[in-house]
Amino acid sequence: MKKVFRCLPLVAVMALAGCVNLAPDYVRPEAPVAQAWPEGEAYQQSELRRGALAPWQEIVADQRLRRVIETGLENNRDLRAAALNVELARAQYGVQRSELFPTIAAAAQNAGQRTPATLSQTGSHVTSHQYTAQLAMSSYELDFFGRVRNLNEQALQAYLASDDARLSARNTLIAEIAMAWLQLGADVRQLELQRETLASQEKSFQLMTDSWKLGATSQLEYEQARTTVAAARAAIESYVRAVAQDKNALELLVGAPVADDLLPKGIELGAVVMPSLPEGLPSEVLLNRPDVRQAERNLIGANAYIGAARAAFFPSISLTGALGTSGTELSQLFGSGSGMWSFTPNVTIPIFTGGLNLANLRAAEASQQIAVANYEKAIQTAFTEVANALATEGTVESELKAREEYADAAVKAFKLSESRYEHGAAAYTEVLDMQRAAVAAEQLLISAQLARASSFVTLYKVLGGGALEEQPAEGDAK
Repeated sequence: MKKVFRCLPLVAVMALAGCVNLAPDYVRPEAPVAQAWPEGEAYQQSELRRGALAPWQEIVADQRLRRVIETGLENNRDLRAAALNVELARAQYGVQRSELFPTIAAAAQNAGQRTPATLSQTGSHVTSHQYTAQLAMSSYELDFFGRVRNLNEQALQAYLASDDARLSARNTLIAEIAMAWLQLGADVRQLELQRETLASQEKSFQLMTDSWKLGATSQLEYEQARTTVAAARAAIESYVRAVAQDKNALELLVGAPVADDLLPKGIELGAVVMPSLPEGLPSEVLLNRPDVRQAERNLIGANAYIGAARAAFFPSISLTGALGTSGTELSQLFGSGSGMWSFTPNVTIPIFTGGLNLANLRAAEASQQIAVANYEKAIQTAFTEVANALATEGTVESELKAREEYADAAVKAFKLSESRYEHGAAAYTEVLDMQRAAVAAEQLLISAQLARASSFVTLYKVLGGGALEEQPAEGDAK
């Protein structure tokens, strides 16, 4: 019982460790963005719903695209590396956190020594043994000024920031796969359009050839018709190449081959549905983005490191101790009177460091200011991306309708010009001009349809919706 009471002062000292924290109180910086989403002509026609962001599975309506994204989440190597970086940061946090506790180890030792006769007082050689068994506490810092705790906090925030980086990579991957899938569908439709155009031009060119052979058409008109056929054939080859490259890019993102039955057959306007815009001020909504959370984690960690740098100006107290038993014979180890102990407190007071501590503090403060700037830039970037996505939502539907009307008018004008040419009321150059205009209009329509489908993906991504999942609790790393 007396031994217990003897240890109470040590326990009390250890309990007081860490009672002072020199880190500045963390206050989240004001978001340097407007307190409302932008307004104006570009945003007036937007019909976004208001409400909580749904999981990406509810935004992606096409089952084929959903399966492709799920495969990518399982196989993408960049996302896999991001997940392993989280495990690395978690382990590093565990290493740092271990410094909060004393390290105690059991040790046993048998020390043997032979003294030669020339050195022995008895005139003959002597062999002696000493057996020792003990529990030893290596140097343990009493964290009076919070140095160890602040380093622990910095490591914790680094771990949590790494998980936010993983979620940001996940969010980006979902959007990139959806975009690549939609782009592939758009190029498939462009290829189909070029093949339809070539078939029409080859038919017209055959009529032109027959007419030219009969002398009813000039060679100029014949050569003009031949150029359109050659141009259409070249366009087909370029889109054949584009489709193959789109598929390669999609499979790289997915990290595995994509079956043909999961690929789009053309432009897919209904593959993705409109997401909801979360309620609240922009500064509140943007905090859901993992890259913004990551920037704030880095700021909190930099704030904690200032506390560790400040603690270096104060005395450092560490303890080393051992408790055990010793004897000259193994049988004496646990016998009466064999107990032994040692206790060595150590106090280090910085007197002259050549400016090292001050330089470290200034570096920590500069790092914290850099982290503030990076956090504010992350907020501004997020606000700009959402504002751009909202501007797209406010204009893309009207643009699509205008493109549809333009394409319809261009196709009808082309058919009328063909009829006029067949009845001798127009030159073939008019037909060629109208055909080029019709093809260009349909190409622009496909691009507008792609923009319409992609805008939903972009808005969902910039709102951070693709990263919606349970966040790691701080206790999970302990």
